[in-house]
Amino acid sequence: RLMPELPKFDDEDLKSYGDEEEESALSPPAALMSVLATQELLLENILECIPVGEFAVIQPLSDEFCLVLGYLLTWKLTLAFFKAASSQLRVLYSQYLRRTKSLNKLLYHLFRLMPENPVFSGPTSEVPNKDTKTFFTEELHLDVK
Repeated sequence: RLMPELPKFDDEDLKSYGDEEEESALSPPAALMSVLATQELLLENILECIPVGEFAVIQPLSDEFCLVLGYLLTWKLTLAFFKAASSQLRVLYSQYLRRTKSLNKLLYHLFRLMPENPVFSGPTSEVPNKDTKTFFTEELHLDVK
């Protein structure tokens, strides 16, 4: 709930960033970027032996699963922050992500985590061969128990 409120604080300082000759960059919240940087290193250690194009099998509820989930949830917060920012702020934030190569790392990680066959194995009441359900077509319900 807080992420959409945070860009408002950077709007006040936006005028000071436009006067510089070199390309400006503005970091999203430092605490969020610190967590993201730590998680990037941990995820790189987990996925280092898997080339892009192949996929990693992460066992549910393992330590690796928790690290991957934390990393993806951190990106979800970052994207919520971006969505709430003005277009001028988004440019500055994206420059920061470009300099730190965080977006490149996200794509590398996603392409190594994405399953080869994203078939949804949840409860289905339809005929198996008719419109195969995938993780991209079905809404997931993530209830914490």
